[in-house]
Amino acid sequence: MAGGWSKDGGVQDQIDASIDDAVKRARSQLPQGESRTHCEVCEQEIPQARRTAIAGVKLCVACQSERDESVAAEIYNRRGSKDSQLR
Repeated sequence: MAGGWSKDGGVQDQIDASIDDAVKRARSQLPQGESRTHCEVCEQEIPQARRTAIAGVKLCVACQSERDESVAAEIYNRRGSKDSQLR
């Protein structure tokens, strides 16, 4: 059921468009090009299977895991946490 001036299914169309945009943005941020043979950070060799699976890979698994964890920690909003508001 649509409300106001929107057509039936208009809300779902907006949700689908938002998801499509997010997927396109995420795909555009994936590495592209030729993979490196050695990690940019620690200089260890990147296994051939990883270089084949991910085009444009620049980090070994260990360094990529560290980077992913640090990015995940930055995303967390401590100001919005109830625990931080209670202190």
